[in-house]
Amino acid sequence: GAFQKKGHSARILSPEEAERLAKDQVLVSEFKQLKLEKEAQRNWDLFYKRNSTNFFKDRHWTTREFQELKACREFADQKLTILEAGCGVGNCLFPLLEEDLNIFAYACDFSPRAVEYVKKNPLYSTERCKVFQCDLTKDDLLEYIPADSVDVVTLIFVLSAIHPDKMHLVLKNIYKVLKPGKCVLFRDYGLYDHAMLRFKSGSKLGENFYVRQDGTRSYFFTDEFLYQLFKAEGYEQVVNEYVHRETVNRKEDLRVPRVFLQSKFQKP
Repeated sequence: GAFQKKGHSARILSPEEAERLAKDQVLVSEFKQLKLEKEAQRNWDLFYKRNSTNFFKDRHWTTREFQELKACREFADQKLTILEAGCGVGNCLFPLLEEDLNIFAYACDFSPRAVEYVKKNPLYSTERCKVFQCDLTKDDLLEYIPADSVDVVTLIFVLSAIHPDKMHLVLKNIYKVLKPGKCVLFRDYGLYDHAMLRFKSGSKLGENFYVRQDGTRSYFFTDEFLYQLFKAEGYEQVVNEYVHRETVNRKEDLRVPRVFLQSKFQKP
């Protein structure tokens, strides 16, 4: 079972959690941090090599959570062009293409291996989809997508994997291909999510930024940090709120607090 609520207040830590986080102040050495940045693509590629297409579940919740995909149409079967920035192996992309026949999707990922998995998927069709490998922090999206041509950009559990100093480059890149008046739909890890509290000491890269054992990294967002990030690149905030979920494992009597940030920012 699980319950979910949305709102503008961050999760409040228990005294034990607060104490544990306060103690964990030692940062990973600068040498190792530079190595992680240099090997980021390789680490994600290895992640997909180990897990192939089995790690993430298909995200059939996307259209439910983001009514925007219906709302941004002026008439019912209007064709939409979307960009899934950071598509992984297509867990979000393919359910969306199946549910909505009037979508053409551009999709890109940092990992060449993930892109190959998308192309090998039996649902992949070049008539409905164009997938390409791309580092959103430095490869110009205009090489693949015409300027001001995309109705919706989805940025789902992607920005958290990028160094905070480079996140603005992703938003700048996306801005160029988004039509004026259209939106970026964002969902990612929120501050004090269960995943953040599970990191062992020695995993901390910076404020709210950690490295997993496999070398992939994760940032945990506050609504204010995200707002400032988008605002600096010229976007306007439409919605920006925390999603609090409590996942209950009755068998083991465990309650796991999940915190995500779900937001929508518009290009004026």
